[in-house]
Amino acid sequence: MARVALRWTVKELAGAASVSTNTVVRLERGEELKSRTVADIREALESAGVIFIDGDYSGSGGPGVRLSSNHP
Repeated sequence: MARVALRWTVKELAGAASVSTNTVVRLERGEELKSRTVADIREALESAGVIFIDGDYSGSGGPGVRLSSNHP
């Protein structure tokens, strides 16, 4: 959801996170990745303006993502 919200392709996310496109595809399929790899992808998304919402956030209706108000 985060990648789509940014209107990024798999290749764009892979480049921003310095991982392979195959790694992004594996993440999106729900396959297990090294925690450092997941952290790199998350950091790239957050740097682009994605805010991750966990399931404990009051009134969120569960986990999800949104874009920061500073996102173009």
